[in-house]
Amino acid sequence: MAKHIYCRHSAEIEVPFFDVDVMQIVWHGHYVKYLEVARCAFLDAIGYNYNAMLKHGYVWPVVKLDLKYIRPARFGQKVCVDMVMTEYESCLRIDYTLRDAASGEKLTQAHTTQVAQRIDNGEMQFQTPESWQEAVRQFAGFVPLKPR
Repeated sequence: MAKHIYCRHSAEIEVPFFDVDVMQIVWHGHYVKYLEVARCAFLDAIGYNYNAMLKHGYVWPVVKLDLKYIRPARFGQKVCVDMVMTEYESCLRIDYTLRDAASGEKLTQAHTTQVAQRIDNGEMQFQTPESWQEAVRQFAGFVPLKPR
């Protein structure tokens, strides 16, 4: 069964010199940073960034991360990070595809899962806060799940 895509967003990153090794390819750990840059751009676009999460009394740790390296990104390369949100009510689940911005060639695929955790007592939430859900539903690109 295909995943439902609630929202789509993209961010472009130019690979900086300090992210590459002696072979001028991106060190594998920096891809996590590129996911975060794209995720933060999306959160800003929906008006519910990490500062808003804190204001509402929650932190959102990453509880699952999966990366599949297909081709290396290189120094100076422009990389498009396309992301799709596939869950927002029980957690924040995002699938990412990193592509060369010029050719569209796929470089990396990734998935992250974040959960809401109350700041006051550290309790993990099995339902995301209503303030978060409302922000997602108000996003211009939101696609609701159709009733069966």
